[in-house]
Amino acid sequence: MWLSTLAFTICFAAWTIFSIIGIQIKRDLGLNEFQFGLLVGTPILTGSLIRVVLGVWSDQYGGRVVYTAVMVAAAVATGLLVFAYDYPTFLLAALGVGISGGSFSVGVAYVSKWFPKEKQGTALGIFGAGNVGAAVTKFLAPMIMVAMGWEAVALIWAAALLVMAVAFFLFTQDDPDLAARRATGTKPESFAAMMEPLKNVQVWRFSLYYFFVFGAFVALALWLPRYIIDAYGFSITTAGMIGAAYSVPASIFRAYGGVLSDRYGARRVMYWTFGVSVVVTFLLSYPPTDFVIAGINGPISFHIGIGVIPFIVLVFVLGFFMSLGKAAVYKHIPVYYPNRVGAVGGVVGLMGGLGGFLLPMAFGLLNDLTGIRQSCFMLLFLLSAVSLVWMHVSILQMERQATTPALERLPELPEMQPIHGPAQEGALRGGAIRDWRPDDPVFWEQTGKAIAHRNLWASIACLLLSFAVWMVWSVVVAKLPAVGFNFTTDQLFWLAALPGLSGATFRIFYTFMPPIFGGRLWTTLSTWSLILPALGIGFAVQNPTTPYWVFLLLALLCGFGGGNFSSSMANIAFFFPKHEKGNALGLNAGLGNLGVSVVQLAVPLVITVGVFGWLGGEPQAVSGGGVLWLQNAGFIWVPFIIAAAFAAWFRMDDLAEMKSSFADQAVIFRRKHNWIMCFLYTGTFGSFIGYSAGFPLLSTTQFPEVNALQFAFLGPLLGALSRSFSGWISDRWGGGRVTLLAFIAMAIGVYGVIHFIGIKDQPGAFWGFFASFMFLFLASGVGNSSTFQMIPAIMGKDIVRLMPDAEPAEQRLHAEKESAAIIGFTGGIAAYGAFFIPKSYGSSIAMTGGPEAALWGFFVFYLVCIAVTWAVYTRRGGLLYDLERAPKSGSATIRTSP
Repeated sequence: MWLSTLAFTICFAAWTIFSIIGIQIKRDLGLNEFQFGLLVGTPILTGSLIRVVLGVWSDQYGGRVVYTAVMVAAAVATGLLVFAYDYPTFLLAALGVGISGGSFSVGVAYVSKWFPKEKQGTALGIFGAGNVGAAVTKFLAPMIMVAMGWEAVALIWAAALLVMAVAFFLFTQDDPDLAARRATGTKPESFAAMMEPLKNVQVWRFSLYYFFVFGAFVALALWLPRYIIDAYGFSITTAGMIGAAYSVPASIFRAYGGVLSDRYGARRVMYWTFGVSVVVTFLLSYPPTDFVIAGINGPISFHIGIGVIPFIVLVFVLGFFMSLGKAAVYKHIPVYYPNRVGAVGGVVGLMGGLGGFLLPMAFGLLNDLTGIRQSCFMLLFLLSAVSLVWMHVSILQMERQATTPALERLPELPEMQPIHGPAQEGALRGGAIRDWRPDDPVFWEQTGKAIAHRNLWASIACLLLSFAVWMVWSVVVAKLPAVGFNFTTDQLFWLAALPGLSGATFRIFYTFMPPIFGGRLWTTLSTWSLILPALGIGFAVQNPTTPYWVFLLLALLCGFGGGNFSSSMANIAFFFPKHEKGNALGLNAGLGNLGVSVVQLAVPLVITVGVFGWLGGEPQAVSGGGVLWLQNAGFIWVPFIIAAAFAAWFRMDDLAEMKSSFADQAVIFRRKHNWIMCFLYTGTFGSFIGYSAGFPLLSTTQFPEVNALQFAFLGPLLGALSRSFSGWISDRWGGGRVTLLAFIAMAIGVYGVIHFIGIKDQPGAFWGFFASFMFLFLASGVGNSSTFQMIPAIMGKDIVRLMPDAEPAEQRLHAEKESAAIIGFTGGIAAYGAFFIPKSYGSSIAMTGGPEAALWGFFVFYLVCIAVTWAVYTRRGGLLYDLERAPKSGSATIRTSP
């Protein structure tokens, strides 16, 4: 254990070497904040990605040999740093240096095998204290760099790695498990068998916890010297010493975290970790601010900011509790996965390491976008808060499931308990519909049809408003320069793209919410959430001095609207029989998508008049003459949001059979068709929503002489209507075949856009450009409907293979639940198109002077989608071939039940 800890300390020192030498390299090469963040984070990326493989190898072949090989490889890469001469070669060398970070999963697998379960928390805590290597780098590297140059730091660290590799190999032994296997001649398990535990949801939840407690630790270890130099003006040597004040407790006290986890329980330690982290990161995220208050005797001025001493104390506290949390997370792994410590520990460590890679880049990006140095701590506050809430909710859910039978026997009100008996149990509870059989024709006609359609129309109203709020930036952004906001073209494209990024991310989580909370409650809450960006936009656009970061925040909040799609589709999918799902989902999604067209039609009209009178605020003067009430772009949706939220609460229902936990739904991550449909739906819906977000601004930049905003609503309108009213085509002829034709049409459409942009100076070029885009919207709408029709059909067939011994009713229920989850999840992944398509336009214009490079990339993507759809689903022998070509009944519908 002690030799492993010393080896990990040296490896960690090499892994974080760029936190010090990177500062000088940044100055030498003239790097910006993002480039510096990428350079610092690149070794972290390598060390993270190889952790899984190295962990499995340690379980298979023994940690002693693998650990030695890791140190030798890292030593060679670190020594080769001195031969790098420009930014790309430094990045290449940094990839090799990152091998040292993979030592963590090797050491965890190796050390845990020498101790019993009741001592493993302490042992792994001591081993993990090797994180102090980051402090070693901060203490020693600045002095060596000042005296001898950064090249000397690289050579000395490389030599230390080589010496440690030799000592470790000579003075350690093979672990007991490996020795036992050799004695009996047992072969190691396969890689696939080692990875089997990764299907468990708790592995990924622990990965999120470790993303914060370890990933944020590494990120701050790399970032703090740079932060301290800029914030407080210290030298590199002093900054390294202060940075060590964070790194030392965040490393050494990890051993104490293991002791506390063994003695008091890991859950209590993790509660303290996340609770204190939320408070500390909130304090650190508050930027220095000057206040002027209109006092009785005149203005009263004062300043709020964190000085050096409070900053060091808070960082010390943060590091201390992070160290406890790291030990608490890893306490669970050898207890529950004793023969898979390398694999499971490697995955959890990988996610933690990815935090160390992604967060420094995010810190630099936030600095560039917001201009606020404390934005890095704002992000950490968000991460710690999400981790705390998710852990607490998961614990409450576990406890509620354990006590549900007892709770259901209690009366609704405590004063009724003296006279409450078996006859009254559940009589006043109401709640979810328990008898729901949509595939029973008699039940459907007599009862189910009316209920399902009532829920559908309430859902459509809420979803239409969600899309309107999500896409409001596509119009507002184009008008910001006209009313006095001095944002660059790249900043405007960022604002147009960010709602897509946040909306897509929210969708991934929203997918699983209706079965957990109930469709009625979740639809109501998610509709109310739209109030925040709607009001925020209305207030922010009235003042041209509103900081850019405020608009970034509002753009991210607009993602609430994008997230609602996945929960809405997952909810509605349960209400309809299989032969009507394509049409029902098409109506819900298609008429909901109309929100994009509505916003691009309504907002240009309402911003020209004072709809709300004095209540809405004063208009803004437009450069060149005239006025606009740009705040109406947000305020106009508020009364409709309120009405839709009440309609959702009073007109929608919950279904008892839809109830399931996240763990139950997470089975879709093991279904290959889930990932294939994510890819295909990105091609259809990702294109629709991305083109909707980017078309107004792209048209304005490519054809400035044309007022394209007056036509912008037509594309989303065509796409939404084609989705709404083409569901029956897929129900009749098969979603796979329709999807294949849709991708062919989209490839033709994007080629037309490329052609007319190439001749944009010729007369009529805009109308060819416009017509090509309308064709794209039309084809993407049809593809949106057909891909969603495919999912229930695919799972209806696949569940028979996956559950051959189950009863037909059980197969149907599992197919329904998995189909609903896949529909929501694919919608979440595909929604990233709303970010990547506008951002691709901006990046292509910035790098090449035009959007053609991005458009050619979309063309190639559609060709790949065509190939995948044909190969997997529609060719002879494909999964849907027999189903879609089977003789149709008189109703001409596809039956997907087993």
